[in-house]
Amino acid sequence: MKSLNILVVDDSLITIKKLTQLLEKIGHNVIAHARTGHEAIEQYKLTKPDLVTMDITMPGMNGIEVTKIIIEEDPNALIIMVTSHGQEQMVVDSIEVGAKGYILKPIKSDQLQEAIEKVYEKYGELN
Repeated sequence: MKSLNILVVDDSLITIKKLTQLLEKIGHNVIAHARTGHEAIEQYKLTKPDLVTMDITMPGMNGIEVTKIIIEEDPNALIIMVTSHGQEQMVVDSIEVGAKGYILKPIKSDQLQEAIEKVYEKYGELN
């Protein structure tokens, strides 16, 4: 699989750092990160990433709302939701607005790689 340019969205700096390390370890480039929904939308427009990892629960605008806005502007956007156990309905809502997949916290390298490969193989050729 080719190396992807990825935008990491999470309100936790610790999670951003961990996700960045995991993504770089499996061969991808983290080209930007955002800690709020508004930052995520702005960074998406500026960087046009191949893929976005999107935290579901953030203060202000949540990941579902952000995903909906990005998908409205770019229907081919590849967004993988990052979620905790117990947020199943939010994952369903995310998929309904256009997210292409999800991964559960705590994030493990092999699960992250598998989720990215699955989404990219299914939807990546649309870009």
